Amino acid sequence: MKGPITLKQAEDNWQTNMGVFVNGERAIYRGKDIFNELADINWFKLIMFGITGREFSNQQIKLFEAIQVITVSYPEPRLWNNRIAALSGSARSTGILGLSAATACSEAKIFGNQANIIAIDFIKRAKKAIEAGADLSEFVISELKNKRAIGGYGRPLVDSDERIAPLLNRAKELELANGPHVKLALDIGNILSKSRYRQILNASGLAAALMADQNFGHREYYYATMLAFSAGIIPCYIDAANHKEGSFFPLSCQRLNYKGHDVRSW
Repeated sequence: MKGPITLKQAEDNWQTNMGVFVNGERAIYRGKDIFNELADINWFKLIMFGITGREFSNQQIKLFEAIQVITVSYPEPRLWNNRIAALSGSARSTGILGLSAATACSEAKIFGNQANIIAIDFIKRAKKAIEAGADLSEFVISELKNKRAIGGYGRPLVDSDERIAPLLNRAKELELANGPHVKLALDIGNILSKSRYRQILNASGLAAALMADQNFGHREYYYATMLAFSAGIIPCYIDAANHKEGSFFPLSCQRLNYKGHDVRSW
């Protein structure tokens, strides 16, 4: 139902199963009392519970954490989102503003969270296609020809991904590396690397397969990675804030290829 009646029904009435805070009494988080039932829960496990409403094993939580630690938690200020946080620190903006701006820019299609959605969408469709009797090589090549790129495969500038081995090893240690999506992702990587397209499985593709094997949907996976870059973003802000103001990668005027008007008097 739409229109004024919808707003009327919602006035002073918000229906939710996410939680409630009763001032001076209790706080409820997805039906559980925070003070009595969740006081000793791991923070990351709480986040995953909030996103999915499901409770995960310690092994699963360690896998989810490993994905974010190994793939995107780099305090390298030249990375596009970290650079924004560093510029914020250098300009003496606040940490929360710097983190917010950098996180917003993490919503990128090639490197960021949009790439994760594309990757998990592809591996799930590939699995369904194979289960329906499709030939894997034909499916992969057709996908590449139609879309010119496959989510989770290929990498700019270099022809390898140093994150694959440590992430796969960690998943094996946790006994969570043998799911059907992971096996399929590796098989597709072999097909593409041996084809004329020479594309490799990248960390986004492996992470998507690992999460798909833990029954994460597109939106859940997106929500689970919204803060993934923050472990690298925050140190970059702090580092720049501790340097002299305005000293983060300045450019002298002589380095600019300016082709406009000469110096003018105002």
